[in-house]
Amino acid sequence: MFRALVVEKDEDGKTHAGVQELSLDQLPEAEVTVAVEYSTVNYKDGLCIGPGGGLVRKYPHVPGIDFAGTVETSSDDRYKPGDKVVLTGWRVGEAHWGGYTQKARVRADWLVPLPDGLTTRQAMAVGTAGFTAMLAVMALEDHGIKAGPVLVTGAAGGVGSVATAILANLGHQVAAVTGRPETEDYLRSLGATQIVPREDLNETTKRPLEGETWGGCVDAVGGAMLARVLGQMEYGASVAAVGLAGGASLPATVIPFLLRGVNLLGIDSVMQPYDNRVRAWARIAKDLPMDKLEAMIQPATLADLPRLGADILKGQVKGRVVVDVNA
Repeated sequence: MFRALVVEKDEDGKTHAGVQELSLDQLPEAEVTVAVEYSTVNYKDGLCIGPGGGLVRKYPHVPGIDFAGTVETSSDDRYKPGDKVVLTGWRVGEAHWGGYTQKARVRADWLVPLPDGLTTRQAMAVGTAGFTAMLAVMALEDHGIKAGPVLVTGAAGGVGSVATAILANLGHQVAAVTGRPETEDYLRSLGATQIVPREDLNETTKRPLEGETWGGCVDAVGGAMLARVLGQMEYGASVAAVGLAGGASLPATVIPFLLRGVNLLGIDSVMQPYDNRVRAWARIAKDLPMDKLEAMIQPATLADLPRLGADILKGQVKGRVVVDVNA
C-alpha cells in the first residue's frame, strides 16, 4: 500500500481532495513503475485538485503534472530499476494519473533521465514551471536576444522565478514585472536589476507602438499586458508566451510584427519532443544557479496540497513549491 492525493467527485458534481491509501493494482497500466520522491504545484494542479477546469476526464483522479523519482520496474529497455527519472507534461496529472503519489505507473516515452548534477528534489524545484522557463529562454536565444533588458512578466511565480534566475545568470539585465511589492527583495535576490509594477503594463493603449524598451520577454500573463509589451519590444526582438494568467484574449494589432519585426513565440511544454526535453534539462543543470533555486523553494507534503491548490489559483504562491510525497 502507498499514499496518494485522490480527488473524487460527488453526485452533485462537487470535487473533494484528500490523502488515501492505494494499492499497486489500482495504478493504470503502463511500462514503467516509479517510486515518486518529489512533485510540485502548478496552476494546472490547482485546477485539477479543485473543480478540474475541464482538464480531468474521469474520477477518482490522482493529480500532479510532474514528478521525479526512481524506477522500480520497467518492461521498456530504456529504463531499469534504480534509474533516476523526471516526468513533465504529456497530460499526466490531467488525463492520466499523476505525481501526487508515492508510486506512479507511466509510459516510458513520457520519461526523461535525470540529468547529471541534479537531485530529484532540485528537479522538482525546477518542475514543469522551470522546464517551461528554460524552453522560453532557449526560444529567445534561437531568435536572438537584443541589447535591451529582458522583461519577465509574472516574475514572482514559478515560471517567472526560474526565468529571472536563468537570464540573470546568463548575463542579461532582467526587468521583473510583479503586482506584489513585497516580492521585490526576492526578485532582486534572483538577479532582477529592475522591478516593474504590474500597473505600469496592465492597461491597453491606443498606440500600437511605444518606445523600443525590451530586448526580449518571457510572458506568463497574456491578455492586455502581452498586447502592451508587444508594442514596446526592440526591432526584431521576441516575446516567448508561456501563460495566460491575465486572460486568453490578445487585444493587440499586427503593427509590431509588421513595422518592428517582433516575434511572438508560443511555448508548449506538454508535448515537447524528447530530444528538446533532454536539451532543456541539460541547460537547466548547467545554467540555473542552484543557490538561487534553493531560495525559491517552499516545502510541502501531500496533506498540504488542497490548500496550496486553492492558493495558486488566487496567485498567492511565490516561487517553487516542492512536495515531498513521503513526508
